[in-house]
Amino acid sequence: MGTPIGNLDDMSIRALRVLKEVDLIAAEDTRHSIKLLNHFEIPKKMVAYHQHNEQKSSEGLIALLKQGQNIALISDAGMPLISDPGSVLVKNCVENGIAMEVVPGPNAGLCGLVLSGLDTRAFLFLGFLGKENKAIKEGLKRIEEAEVTTVLYESPHRLTKTLEALEKFGLGHRQMSISREITKRYEETIYGSISEHNQYYQEHTPRGEYVLCIEGKTDDEARTITNLEIEGLSIADHLAHYINEGIPEKEAMKQVAKDRGISKRDVYNVVKR
Repeated sequence: MGTPIGNLDDMSIRALRVLKEVDLIAAEDTRHSIKLLNHFEIPKKMVAYHQHNEQKSSEGLIALLKQGQNIALISDAGMPLISDPGSVLVKNCVENGIAMEVVPGPNAGLCGLVLSGLDTRAFLFLGFLGKENKAIKEGLKRIEEAEVTTVLYESPHRLTKTLEALEKFGLGHRQMSISREITKRYEETIYGSISEHNQYYQEHTPRGEYVLCIEGKTDDEARTITNLEIEGLSIADHLAHYINEGIPEKEAMKQVAKDRGISKRDVYNVVKR
């Protein structure tokens, strides 16, 4: 079940009805969710269901569901399972033939995407990049190769590190929107290149939770041949590749020269002799 990501007015009528009707609420953090229940005057029993007890808690919840109890699963904010616990319970319900219903609600990633000004027809959602170097590098590679908009989550104390990593990975030219505190009092979305955002947050302290939306591979990137591919091509074949992509000959010669680190005249001399 989806819950508000900041503005309690976003709680749906259906969600309120279901919370009142269920026998039990499984919450990511009962201390956080009790504030939600108290606000809407819903005196309901809760149990903790979070990433550290997910497997064990799922077993207990499945047993209760088999007894005929109705249980609502909620996270601290937004939709469960989307960078939040819940996948183990849903998988176990499927395996045990237990019927489920989804009660939709707000989602920070989708809200950020809608605000991004980037292509929304398709997107790659990566959630948090992670803290380990291997996970970060794998995430950066997926962003580099994505031809669609990428959506990330980031915390305030890690935002600058992520922006620096994106720029160092050679993605500084890509356009990006950064939204913070979506639906809350200080909601803000700023736009620019990754390099511009990196510079901005070197001078401004990050505050709040962030959604980053990064444009997919640009036309220029898609046309560029990798160094490994260049090694197997003659200059003439290299030029032919770009011309076959529909690039005018003069522009193609310029790109070949850039790829190989030679002058445009060197390219001209080879292909025109």
